[in-house]
Amino acid sequence: VQLVESGGGLVQPGGSLRLSCTASGFTFSIHYMNWARQAPGKGLEWVSGIASDGEATYADSVKGRFIISRDNGKNTLYLELNNLQTEDTAMYYCTKGGLPETIAHAIRGQGTQVTVSS
Repeated sequence: VQLVESGGGLVQPGGSLRLSCTASGFTFSIHYMNWARQAPGKGLEWVSGIASDGEATYADSVKGRFIISRDNGKNTLYLELNNLQTEDTAMYYCTKGGLPETIAHAIRGQGTQVTVSS
């Protein structure tokens, strides 16, 4: 299993980013996928998940601002981050499967850093 995240960067408050996660080594199309994040000094936090059919769920902290999507033909997971706030600063990871409560135990990539600062 390999998950490679990209698309992070430095953005001002109110800005947007689009993260990507390219998956390989497993049948991406049939697996539930998640995005999680870890802010400095904090634990891993579940952000959003998406089923194979595209049904999505979000943490309350990002609902209405972030959009998760997937392209099963390209084995790629996406996370569109809008109206970013300083508290969104974190390393963002995609995970293969996992539940929100146990996301720390899911297989994840190396992460991509998102920094929100003026």
